[in-house]
Amino acid sequence: MTRLAVRPPADGGGRTAVWWPWSIVAAAVGWNLVNLRALTLNVAYFNDSTMHEQMVRFATAQLRAGHLPLTSWFPFLGEGSPQFLHYQSLPAILTGLAGLAAGPGVAFRWSLYLLLSLWPVSVYLAARAFGAGRPAAAASAAMAPFLMSATGVGYEQGAYVWMGYGVWTQLWASWTLPLAWGWSWRAIRDGRGYLRAIGLTALTVALHFETGYLALSVLLVWPLVAGRPLVTRLRRAAVLLGGSLLASAWVIVPLLAQRPWAAVNEPLRGSGLVNGYGARQVMHWLLSGQLLDSGRLPVVTVFAALGLALAWLAWSSSPDGRALLAALAVCLLFAFGRTTFGSLVDVVPGSADLFFRRFMMGVQLAALLLAGRGAAWLAARCMRLPEARVPRWRTGLSPAVVLVAAVAVLAPAWLQLGAYDRQDAAAIAAQRRADSTEGAELDRLIAVIERDGGGRTYAGMPSNWGQDFIVGSVPVFKYLESRDVDEVGYTLRTASLMTGPEYYFDDRDPSGYRLFGIRYLILPARGRPPVPARLTMRSGPYWLWTINGGGYVQAGQIVGEISANRTNVGARSVPLLHSGLAADDAYLGVRYGSGGGDGPLPTVRSQSSAGTVIAESADLDDGEASATVRMRQPGVAVLSASYDPGWTATVNGRQQPIRMVAPALVAVDVPAGTDHVVFRYHGYGDYPALLSLSGLTLAMVAVAPTCAGYARRRRDAKEAPRAAEGRRDHQTARD
Repeated sequence: MTRLAVRPPADGGGRTAVWWPWSIVAAAVGWNLVNLRALTLNVAYFNDSTMHEQMVRFATAQLRAGHLPLTSWFPFLGEGSPQFLHYQSLPAILTGLAGLAAGPGVAFRWSLYLLLSLWPVSVYLAARAFGAGRPAAAASAAMAPFLMSATGVGYEQGAYVWMGYGVWTQLWASWTLPLAWGWSWRAIRDGRGYLRAIGLTALTVALHFETGYLALSVLLVWPLVAGRPLVTRLRRAAVLLGGSLLASAWVIVPLLAQRPWAAVNEPLRGSGLVNGYGARQVMHWLLSGQLLDSGRLPVVTVFAALGLALAWLAWSSSPDGRALLAALAVCLLFAFGRTTFGSLVDVVPGSADLFFRRFMMGVQLAALLLAGRGAAWLAARCMRLPEARVPRWRTGLSPAVVLVAAVAVLAPAWLQLGAYDRQDAAAIAAQRRADSTEGAELDRLIAVIERDGGGRTYAGMPSNWGQDFIVGSVPVFKYLESRDVDEVGYTLRTASLMTGPEYYFDDRDPSGYRLFGIRYLILPARGRPPVPARLTMRSGPYWLWTINGGGYVQAGQIVGEISANRTNVGARSVPLLHSGLAADDAYLGVRYGSGGGDGPLPTVRSQSSAGTVIAESADLDDGEASATVRMRQPGVAVLSASYDPGWTATVNGRQQPIRMVAPALVAVDVPAGTDHVVFRYHGYGDYPALLSLSGLTLAMVAVAPTCAGYARRRRDAKEAPRAAEGRRDHQTARD
């Protein structure tokens, strides 16, 4: 079969052939820099950027205090958790470092702006690594800003900007995945560049877990399409895979070791958000253009189809094309998810914690790299056609004609995205006005909460009236997060064991406020609290109420037991949350790790409390809380913080074992009398050793070529005299 090659259009050769593709990349970057400049403005976020910016602020504060964020207790969401361990936190740590100099808010906003604006550079370099010519690579980069999908969470602006989803950590990995793919493929194909391939793959794993799966999984299939000798390709891939896993061990090992204490997202389990949308839906979106060109003419989709056809026709002669086709196939299989493959996906490590719909970003990336090849091939033929058919056609006119045609073809994408960016900028401007008026009113209440402390704040939830209780367009419970208020209600944002029970919190049940440590309510003006509370302050459309007896620590007694594990702790907590037991200071122990059923909950007649909290002090930012309790009989002191084995407790200065009480709170047994209880969190302790292992792996990969070259030279030096002697003997025999 004749090899099909993507030939660049005539560009005059020399330096011009180098700089003109980069001018196209610069144009794509410039488009982003101009249209996305509103992202640098200080504003309360409407999406998950609220959590990411909060993590950056927390990282900056911990680093400034000399603490490692990876081992710190993150107190603000889900009743607290070791968020920097369970979540992909490297972007927050790196941005937090920049925040030491520029301020965390500035560092976050500019990281969002620059990473998104400059992404075409990564696409161009990756395309070149896959053997694409400069025109094809430039075409991929030119189309990179204009992706638009039906789901909105792929490699597109809607996944990141203010009106979008705010998947900021994915944005970091969107930079490293193209390079990890390109350089890993080169290492398998040519046997060179192991260090940068392993470094970029490990970095991708650390930046965003699901993107890390895409970076690692292609290493299993590329040796099969790289050509002969197969054993050599397999050996190279094994080096890349093993080296990448060791280099990212500082992320992977803690996740595996602490996995029993990371809750599964119960409310979303079984939905397409988690299981993926299935082969039929994904392929429909891809073939209809809704995965690359949603809401407009399928410009990128047509070029991607052409690039795919070229790679398929040149299968036998173009290993680079085969690599892209294999990457596309792997990403499609991941995107189909559990909806298509059912329990078969359990062979994927950590599959219970994956959101399979997110893997469509890999489909977009592979299609984008193919689209550049298709566009360049078509442009080259369009340039040669008039030269061959039109008499007296000037060669210099061809590039101009192709440029005009490209502008016309991409016009639907430009117009669509330009309108979207203007709408996003207008929404940011409107929210900034609201922040300065309504937000200032709410800030007065927040100042009182910060001054008095002693418990969490509740201002509604996404599933009830809280979604319509707003500052501008931002729900109050999200605005509170932008001000680092420890709150209940912004649900399903962490892997804490309390995130599931929090989803089922009923704000009409007084006992729930004790379990979740709620002391403050922020309600719309003239609204009445659903539980007894006293009005503390009015500020414009927001009123602050305080619940007597609320706080982080409660005293009580254990009256029964339930079973639960990380997959069902939320559902198992529903009867408890509706039982009112906590109102009588009655708590249930948790037989954790068991999935067995439970009988009816015990009933407790109203009686005098087993004890009272007479003093309390909580500094959960530093992972510490203390209380003095007066117990009429032996019982428990309960800290309203999500259970994690890193918590320890002392009672009257003596270390005592902690226990889990339902839903998934930290508790310690206390005797009768007056007791001083101190809870402290100690994070995962093996990070220094794991970071050393990762660094040692990269160092060994870095020096391996030098050592191999030295060994080869020594071997050659030893064999040279033997070879010379053999030649002399051969000459003597001839003589």
